[in-house]
Amino acid sequence: MKMITAVIKPFKLDDVRDALNQIGISGMTVEEVKGYGRQKGHTELYRGAEYVVEFQPKVRLQLAISDARVEAAIEAICKAANTGKIGDGKIFVSPLEQSIRIRTGETGDDAL
Repeated sequence: MKMITAVIKPFKLDDVRDALNQIGISGMTVEEVKGYGRQKGHTELYRGAEYVVEFQPKVRLQLAISDARVEAAIEAICKAANTGKIGDGKIFVSPLEQSIRIRTGETGDDAL
């Protein structure tokens, strides 16, 4: 099992969710987060005053999936979240030792 964590632009969330649903992945956790990478933020003007926006709004998705579905999930996320501009996001894949469904007590892939 793997845990996929994807950080994407907020307006791409529906596209990513739809792409994952099309390949049969429906469960995910979504969080609104702020951060920056290479783009390092930017300067904006508001009512004539200039200020620096250092942290960009992003959405973090977490998906626990079986090893066999990892590549398909990564491909779906990449295609759906890509705008071709800086700040499109990142995907991190890490091993997931165990999963347990609280209601039934199922473990491993059965709990996903």
